[in-house]
Amino acid sequence: MGAINIAVIISGIDEEYQSTILDGVHEYARENNINIVHFIAFGGVLGSEKNDVGEFNIYNLINYDLMDGAILLTNTIASPEITQKIIKELKESNIPASSVDFDIPGLFHVGINNEDAMADVVRHVVEHHKVRSTNFISGPDENPENIMRFNAYKKVLAENNITVDEDKIYHGSFRERDGRAAVEKFISEGKLTKALICANDAMAMGAIATLEELGYRVPEDVIVTGFDNVYNARNYHPKVTSVDRPLKQSGYIACQQVHNEIMNVEQERSIILETKVVKSASCGCSDTTCDDFIKFKKDTYQTMEIYHHDVPNINQMSCDLQESEDFDQFIKNLKPYIEMIKCEKFYLCLCDDWLGDESTDTRFSRYLTKGYTDNVQVPLVYCDDAFGKLEEFPSRYMLPDMHSSSDESKRYFFSPLHFNDRCLGYAIICNSVFPLKSPLFHTWVMTISNAIENIRKHTCIERTMKKLEMLYVIDPLSGIFNRNGFHENTAKLYQECIEQKRNIMIMFADMDGMKYINDNFGHKEGDSAIKSMAMAVQDACVEDEICARFGGDEFIIFGADHTEEMAQKIMKRINSNIATYNQRSGKPYNIEISIGWHIEVPEEETKLNALITKADQKMYREKKRKPNRRK
Repeated sequence: MGAINIAVIISGIDEEYQSTILDGVHEYARENNINIVHFIAFGGVLGSEKNDVGEFNIYNLINYDLMDGAILLTNTIASPEITQKIIKELKESNIPASSVDFDIPGLFHVGINNEDAMADVVRHVVEHHKVRSTNFISGPDENPENIMRFNAYKKVLAENNITVDEDKIYHGSFRERDGRAAVEKFISEGKLTKALICANDAMAMGAIATLEELGYRVPEDVIVTGFDNVYNARNYHPKVTSVDRPLKQSGYIACQQVHNEIMNVEQERSIILETKVVKSASCGCSDTTCDDFIKFKKDTYQTMEIYHHDVPNINQMSCDLQESEDFDQFIKNLKPYIEMIKCEKFYLCLCDDWLGDESTDTRFSRYLTKGYTDNVQVPLVYCDDAFGKLEEFPSRYMLPDMHSSSDESKRYFFSPLHFNDRCLGYAIICNSVFPLKSPLFHTWVMTISNAIENIRKHTCIERTMKKLEMLYVIDPLSGIFNRNGFHENTAKLYQECIEQKRNIMIMFADMDGMKYINDNFGHKEGDSAIKSMAMAVQDACVEDEICARFGGDEFIIFGADHTEEMAQKIMKRINSNIATYNQRSGKPYNIEISIGWHIEVPEEETKLNALITKADQKMYREKKRKPNRRK
């Protein structure tokens, strides 16, 4: 049997709730030699719908047929539509799966009784501390855990005959910044009360920090409570009144449930873990203890060190990548920063069409937003302390390397590469603490994405410039050089012929009967006749001659080192091409041409236009000699 691969579907691993659950998942995986394959989004972080589309797209990469099981933290995903899509696809795959906290019918489940736990917190504030007016800082409105916690809040208020005031409720996303924004909103609207009840600890700590910055004392002026009793909340000042729950154990059990099902071990479908209210200083209760103080100091110092190390490195990385003039330079500049994150392996996987459609790519053109191209390019791989690249492979494989056997469990982190909602590809990191321990991991991935987008845009600009240059020198109707193109492509050669005393031949040709074709068959047929004549002239140039549509129905040919005999052969080839066309075209008219040429060795003071005039005059004399010529 090959390696067991269990997918973890999660958003926002920079939050302590997620990272603590993952600690439990990883512990069980290490003990049982299981690979954990993380599919990570940071949706709902930047307040941008387009950015969220790009982030959540990583879930479209998951091929459940190649996974042995899955662990869902869907309550971290700030999109009900995405959540339901994941659940539907996972159920259809029939692989064993466990959902942490959110109880999904048909899947294994490990969680807590959110409603009872939150009710105990609210009762403590209302009944013990005698607070009748409260604020509630909510998580995402459609998040199942948040719904239960909000319902508990409203239930306890109703039990105590307190009316729920919507103006005293802030709808957030479980992030620290929501606590800050909520406090600022309540104060500005005159709605701040004696107690702030928060749906999690991150928002509670953000609220406390903002209150103190604005001169309020916690708990003397405002009581604040949280939920989850995470490490930072336990060691915060004041220590946050919260609900203690075994997050690490949740992750451990979830991984165990999936593994048991893979190994056909009988077990319960749902496990509810114990919780308890931790009454602490933020509500005015006496529990002011914290975790081991020495450990807390060490952890705090390590966090500071991570910032001191990662911030300048990412700033330098951003600078180096933004200065990359092309994709090869980007790859070269990225390599040192792959080594810095101390990973076992790294893969840069780009969609086949990441550069866009050369013919239609504009800021308004369509581009990939959902899913990935059938095949992905892998222009950069780091493995065995060396860099290289892989042949492209089908994106449905995600990464073929995952399915090989190994003596120890591996942790893969799949992150989306995108610019707003435009899918560029994805990055994979294997066996590194960087994604879990650095709060700047998301910034690091975004820096790579933005640099790739800059290369893409730079390439598009170059394409556009080339198109503009072509429009400047190429006649769009006939597809051969126009007057500008003729002069640009003959100038250097003409000067060389002057300096080296070499022959110059200028052949000038003018279509006969162009007015007749336009007047009798329309200008569309006239354009068709010009294109056909251009092809006849171009196909006659077989000795490095330069030909162009000089204007209207006039054509010109430039030849260096040409003799009268060579000019005669060009004329014969043109007339032969025209005759063949007239026989096969089925048109109600024939195309005809008058040709004249001039050959001489030009002097330094001789202008090319003077030679063109001489050739034109000879052509005109030829045209006048033709009987019954149409004007």
